[in-house]
Amino acid sequence: MSSKFKVACVQNCATPDVEENIEISLRIARDAAGDGAQLIATPEYFSGLETRNGTFLPAAFLENNHPVLPAFSAAARELNVWFLLGSIGVLNDDGRISNRSYMISADGEVVARYDKIHMFDVNLESGSYTESATISPGEEAIVADTPWARFGLSICYDLRFAALYRRLAHMGAQVLATPAAFTKVTGEAHWHVLQRARAIEHGAYVVAPCQFGKIEGGGECFGHSLIVDPWGKVLADGGDAEGYIVAEIDTDQVSVARNRIPALRHDRPVVGARKAQGMAVAENAGYSSSVVPIRS
Repeated sequence: MSSKFKVACVQNCATPDVEENIEISLRIARDAAGDGAQLIATPEYFSGLETRNGTFLPAAFLENNHPVLPAFSAAARELNVWFLLGSIGVLNDDGRISNRSYMISADGEVVARYDKIHMFDVNLESGSYTESATISPGEEAIVADTPWARFGLSICYDLRFAALYRRLAHMGAQVLATPAAFTKVTGEAHWHVLQRARAIEHGAYVVAPCQFGKIEGGGECFGHSLIVDPWGKVLADGGDAEGYIVAEIDTDQVSVARNRIPALRHDRPVVGARKAQGMAVAENAGYSSSVVPIRS
């Protein structure tokens, strides 16, 4: 197994038109594959998004009837690449929606699913958002094996919860995936520093595809898709336009960074007046967990 591979981030501006978004994203993905990308990641809700009165309304379908999955499974086989679908809206039987990432192999098989855990319920100067009004949160931390590296899966607002990434790192994640539709307001203030911090804290690569541009119904995404190395160096930045970024990942550099600063090995339980709560945070942050192997 080679320690080196090329990863790409698609950067698009999704509209409510699902078929158009699929067409645009696949065109960009084909360009990235032509540039040598072996694993291609898309942003959160890349296949369709709008807002209404501060609530998120992603294009959502039942999983077995979702147009994104067969389109990208076929493209994976055609291009001989893996896809990390940053997230799509998946309609549940109760009428609510899951914000769900998928890892798809070059055989077109879904090898991992992850439902976003932390809901973006915030009050900004530019407006308030209540993701939990329409989206059901997940509960399980997921690490997915690929032929090159273990990927720890997360989505957007999860980025602000460092304990989740600690859990993923201790589960063996060498690459942290942080696909997003990060708002322009918070992105300008926090996007780069949070992505670099997650890489530095855990000695891991970060792959962060992000939407850019206006959201129909209100809001704007920051763009600046990033690929960051385990020492916190930004290897590629997508700016604020449609396209893709690509960079080489060398998993040997994860070992180098973690041996230089072995913070993961130095983790200790938090004790004190709030011992019980501290221990829970240190040990598993309250998340159940799963490592998803490659399907052969």
